[in-house]
Amino acid sequence: MKILLATHWLVPHVGGVWNFMQQLKYRLELLGHEVDLLGNSPDYKKIHIVNRGLELSKDHLVPMLEAKLTPQAAPGLNQHFAIRHYELERYCMELAAAYFGLEQYDLIHTQDIFSARSLGRVKPKRTPLISHVHGSVTQEMTDYYRDHPEAGVNESSPAWRYFPAVEYHAAMGSDLMITANQWCKNILVHRCGIPDYRITVFQYGLDAEAFWAKYRDGSTLRRPPGKKVIICPARLVHVKGIHVLISALAILKQMRSDWVCWIAGDGDLRSQLEAQTYSASLQHDVFFLGEHHNVPSLLKEADIFTHTCIQDNQPFSVMEAQMAGLPSVVSSAGGLPEMVTHGQTGLIAPVGDPLATAQFLYLLLEKDEYRKQLGQNAKAFALQHWSMDKMISRMLKIYEGAILQKSG
Repeated sequence: MKILLATHWLVPHVGGVWNFMQQLKYRLELLGHEVDLLGNSPDYKKIHIVNRGLELSKDHLVPMLEAKLTPQAAPGLNQHFAIRHYELERYCMELAAAYFGLEQYDLIHTQDIFSARSLGRVKPKRTPLISHVHGSVTQEMTDYYRDHPEAGVNESSPAWRYFPAVEYHAAMGSDLMITANQWCKNILVHRCGIPDYRITVFQYGLDAEAFWAKYRDGSTLRRPPGKKVIICPARLVHVKGIHVLISALAILKQMRSDWVCWIAGDGDLRSQLEAQTYSASLQHDVFFLGEHHNVPSLLKEADIFTHTCIQDNQPFSVMEAQMAGLPSVVSSAGGLPEMVTHGQTGLIAPVGDPLATAQFLYLLLEKDEYRKQLGQNAKAFALQHWSMDKMISRMLKIYEGAILQKSG
């Protein structure tokens, strides 16, 4: 098969969607399939098929779109800046995909609602479209608007209704939608009105061979003498909840000081989070490592994994931490309770609760045997549950079924 993996997000990029696309491409090509990767360039100025060097600048597209999509000609699109932004981006992807040509592909597999909506409108009718959603944009945006009332968006606003509508049309324009967990499916069914039968659920896989190769490489970073390491690999953006973690660590510091925390990742909030760290007098306890391309090597040096996100789907960081045999302290957000079993492979704190997070971190620092047992349980779960072979087998069955249905 010749397959197009497509996303509205940046390619290449540091993050779960790009990791998923790379792993899927690698495994499909081992099986003899041909795979292209389409998405936005890292500077958001082009749409490109990154592995083929094909690109189309948005400078050629946006002026034409803006001339056509005036407030008079497209009043709905111009109701709110968020709607206008995403609709212009969607049109850019449609035009670029049509320019590159989609007739060559046996199947298109998108990785978000925007690319699904775009390609679903311009692909050949005979070409199956599988839409994979790695979380709920509806949930993320409504959470953001609740936390930022200054944006002026509430339940009666067009921008509030826009994202469920896009999720709905993305699903209805696809042959099948895939989610990684029941949490995401429930949102799509109950908040976006997507029929249950159009969504299938199965978890991601983790490339164990690649993970262990990085793990064995080791890191030059070493734990300070007499300290245990709490690790949080995450982008420094609001939805990852690093501000909650720092508040929890400030509470933990009042209880004990035999720990350090490594935060591996970068993002728009770095300076703000560093300021929060200094304000809490944690500058000698919390270390921002920036973007790190070998997280498994850091996990080898760590004792506890934590992820205090406001919302997340099925983060690779949790899968990798479990594979490394680390117990997790995570929030109850999104799909995390389907990944971590409280009291068995980790501990789950309510979303946005720094006190509960601090208490769970304290418990794992205090009780060595309990911490190690949870870590062993997590590793056993990961080895059995996060199978890349199972994921690829399920994916190919979906591909083959979609192609068969179209040909029939």
